Amino acid sequence: MAMADRYDLLQRLATALARPGVDGVLGTPDIIDDLALLGLLDDKIVVGSMNRGGLRGSAFEMDDRYTAYHAGALVRDGLDFSKVLVRVDLEDPATVVTLEATAKAVDACAAAGIAIMLEPFMSGRRDGKIVNDLSTDAVINSVAIASGLGGSSAYTWLKLPVVDDMERVMAATTLPTLLLGGDPSTDPETVYASWKSALALPGVHGLVVGRTLLYPPDGDVATAVDTAAALVHGG
Repeated sequence: MAMADRYDLLQRLATALARPGVDGVLGTPDIIDDLALLGLLDDKIVVGSMNRGGLRGSAFEMDDRYTAYHAGALVRDGLDFSKVLVRVDLEDPATVVTLEATAKAVDACAAAGIAIMLEPFMSGRRDGKIVNDLSTDAVINSVAIASGLGGSSAYTWLKLPVVDDMERVMAATTLPTLLLGGDPSTDPETVYASWKSALALPGVHGLVVGRTLLYPPDGDVATAVDTAAALVHGG
């Protein structure tokens, strides 16, 4: 519930966006609209989140409907990038609905000339909850599935977790890739070290990090963001 206070979240985002080296922000339409009204998106790369229907804990979680941005809305609002979550549960028939919808989103974004960032996971239910498999082989498998979605990969990027043996993961794709943040409860220095190592790999172009930087253990958003920005930009 850390993000339940919208005013606190917007303040943290404002702090992050003001730091040197922060290139942009990813969010749902309500967040992006608030940030735009506050005048915080000038000269920033803005990424719109597309599928929000697979509510956490729901029976229909794997049927992750596209209920936020769509290609037309991205064009209308002048956004630069789109992002989708692609969880694959081989034992859940609803997965195929999400895969089909994602392929259509890839096609629509390609037709509009908008880059689309796919965030794939091999997932499954454990004690009634969806859990992502972060083993190296599972991430490689998810990359292969996501990469083949849609009629063109010309505008497709990947957003991948930093896992063991990232060299093997990045050898599995030629698509440009951004790294997602780790578990915010993990020791920050350990997380930063894993990012630094992964950022040096071919095909990796940066970080897309949320709670790890917005809610650091010591509460110092600016310092956490500056550390991550320095890793990306070599400062």
